[in-house]
Amino acid sequence: VLFLGTPGVGKTTLGKELASRTGMTYINVGDMAKEGELYEGFDEEYDCPILDEDRVIDELEDKMSEGGVIIDYHGCDFFPERWFHIVFVLRTENSFLYDRLENRGYKGKKLQDNIQCEIFQTLYEEAMSSYKEEIVHQLPSNTPEDLERNLDQIMQWIEQWMKDNN
Repeated sequence: VLFLGTPGVGKTTLGKELASRTGMTYINVGDMAKEGELYEGFDEEYDCPILDEDRVIDELEDKMSEGGVIIDYHGCDFFPERWFHIVFVLRTENSFLYDRLENRGYKGKKLQDNIQCEIFQTLYEEAMSSYKEEIVHQLPSNTPEDLERNLDQIMQWIEQWMKDNN
């Protein structure tokens, strides 16, 4: 399972909760990169490290081949297509997203670019061009009620997938 979306849309909250309900392994790629220092430089403009995508893939390969993994990251075009049976792109209305990002200390260009990324559905389009259309789904992620609905929907999908593939 892959969770995608602009920073602040709720990927981590949803991923951790899904893992606790299913026993699946949850991996936040940003945290994994930080722990393993999987970077190839630093972006001064955005004040953040630049991910070394090849090293991330190498690090994840064994875990992904075992299955039962939830991946959480904002981009997806470098992950192998074979890794995922389903991709969820979380979407948040800009009024909610702006406040969430501002509370995280995002400002200036970094804040504006992330809001624009959400407005223009950049990550949804990236997912649609990286994976088979039928496995990519958008989910609203504005309220606690959305979170519960999304969890219920994903749990149903996992149960059905297990029936169909075991």
